[in-house]
Amino acid sequence: MSTLVSSGMIHQLEAIGPFDAEACMNCGVCTATCPLGVDLLPRRLFRYAALGLEDRVIQSSQAIFSCLLCRACEASCPAGVHITENMRVLRHWLLQEGF
Repeated sequence: MSTLVSSGMIHQLEAIGPFDAEACMNCGVCTATCPLGVDLLPRRLFRYAALGLEDRVIQSSQAIFSCLLCRACEASCPAGVHITENMRVLRHWLLQEGF
């Protein structure tokens, strides 16, 4: 169970697979190494999910599905957040929701 918030969405995500958004320190280092230069920062996306802001996550679906899952962001993450796995979980959730 997430220690950040107790939203219905976070429970849905954690039921799909490991989702460690609460470990994100909001440092932004991950975006500096993204080869795509995606506008949406993982820290913001993970915050949306942790807070249960489903509409914001849905609006971010293009960035979620654009991720190459290359793990460059994970290599630089000082908190060891499993960003790639989190993105896979978000993709799965979006597909379940019909997006």
